[in-house]
Amino acid sequence: MLTAAQAQQARDRAAAMLAAAGIAITPSERASIEVVDFGLDDLEHLGTEIVVYVNTERVCAKELVLFPHQTCAEHYHPPFDNTPGKEETFRVRMGVVYLHVEGGEPTADPRAHPVRAERGVYTAAREIVLHPGEQFTVPPNTKHWFQGGPDGAVVSEFSTKSRDDLDIFTDPDISRIPVYAD
Repeated sequence: MLTAAQAQQARDRAAAMLAAAGIAITPSERASIEVVDFGLDDLEHLGTEIVVYVNTERVCAKELVLFPHQTCAEHYHPPFDNTPGKEETFRVRMGVVYLHVEGGEPTADPRAHPVRAERGVYTAAREIVLHPGEQFTVPPNTKHWFQGGPDGAVVSEFSTKSRDDLDIFTDPDISRIPVYAD
């Protein structure tokens, strides 16, 4: 569980990375940057920082910030409300992202090395390396995870409706919705 001070420090760090990527956010957006540590209290290695611009019944747009080598844990977006689940496109704005998706040939020598991998909680083994200006679309109901490169990364996410509370994680110890200590 993150303290309020730790969450604010992560927000400030994420805002600085967004600014370095040339992405302007409002003071309100800066204050509401979601700091996700997945309930594992290891934000430096496992988590992400999120700015949500819009999330309607039809479309969602976000900025994702990954600190150096920080990993967004393996998960998928299941069907809900008569939809096939969330489809999302990741477009890298700054840094490098190692995106892993299920399906296709496993990458023989992946660049990403997430913490907790020894627990068998990362099964999507096809690695796609994305640089600034490159993008990839993850189909609904597809396991995926991603890690920032050595300098971290800023990633724009464009998707169908986001229901983070419905995400299913491979690691049973993960909690998607952040809880901050007082």
